[in-house]
Amino acid sequence: MQSYFEDDLKMILRNTKDCWGNLSNKTIFITGGTGFFGIWLLMSYLYANKTLTLNSNIILLTRNKNKFLNRYFWVNNYPEVSFIEGEIHDFQFPDFPIDFIIHAATEASAKLNEEEPLKMFNTIINGTKRVLDLAKLKNIKSILLTSSGAVYGKQPSEIEYLSENYLGAPIPSDYTSMYGEGKRMSEVLFSTYHHQYKLPVKIARCYAFIGPYLPLDSHFAAGNFIRSVINREDIIVNGDGTPFRSYLYAADLAVWLWKILFNGNINSPYNVGSNQSINIYDLAKIIAKSDPKYNKKIIVKKLKSDSESLRYVPCTRKAKNELGLEIFTNFNKSLTKTLEFYREKHNYINF
Repeated sequence: MQSYFEDDLKMILRNTKDCWGNLSNKTIFITGGTGFFGIWLLMSYLYANKTLTLNSNIILLTRNKNKFLNRYFWVNNYPEVSFIEGEIHDFQFPDFPIDFIIHAATEASAKLNEEEPLKMFNTIINGTKRVLDLAKLKNIKSILLTSSGAVYGKQPSEIEYLSENYLGAPIPSDYTSMYGEGKRMSEVLFSTYHHQYKLPVKIARCYAFIGPYLPLDSHFAAGNFIRSVINREDIIVNGDGTPFRSYLYAADLAVWLWKILFNGNINSPYNVGSNQSINIYDLAKIIAKSDPKYNKKIIVKKLKSDSESLRYVPCTRKAKNELGLEIFTNFNKSLTKTLEFYREKHNYINF
């Protein structure tokens, strides 16, 4: 196996060792399996399947199998991986049994949410219902929704961490709330299918993350800053730099999602993320300093506001108390591994 991922995959397996017996001789279906979340779920699954001789199978939903395999060519080495090609809202149901599902397919695009909010909403809702109908048909053992901290709406500045029982919501008169409202409705659908059909639904409200395969050309501040450092460009902070975010490493994210799928309480959402906050400007400075050869500017586009800083930081006490989850990889190590990945252009595993 390529040494770059070895420590991460061993860490994931070590902290999910009580989970994998559930997958012995079973099949798992993942939507969004070709995205950032999905590739980490796929890598950790393959490592566990091989190491523990689980004799299990994994199915990924994708629009274009060949496009995915051209990028992640190493997946061709694993016969336990198969694909369903199609759109999330109307893909064909397979004829064979499925035991577990992770629904991680979402157009988490700020551009789409801004320009085509109705498409965003329809993709989220119709896709979620399609996946739930598959789960009902197959009588699955557990199904996990990767929801979002966006379901809480704007975090009040006086609340340092948002817990799962916070009852805020996106602003209904703001069309950019479509993503958050779509995720809220997905949770309602999950809850309804649990109530009406007794589906064992699990919910992960995901926040912000960092790690290999994080998109560097999207709306993620950390990804954009890393791209600027790698390309020796000025770092552009589009706001005033005062909002607070927190970042969980991708391998840690995989641990959290597997634990929630297999061990989480039914119909009981868990926040997924780090509770160690940092403001956007300080994030830019740390990323800039991570490369001693980087000598470009950090340009803040807006003057600092007099209002309280915005926050997007979860309380993770519930995940810790119920599932023993924690931050396994500190932020500095997370950043170092992410930068190394993109500088060296690592893109394969082999074991």
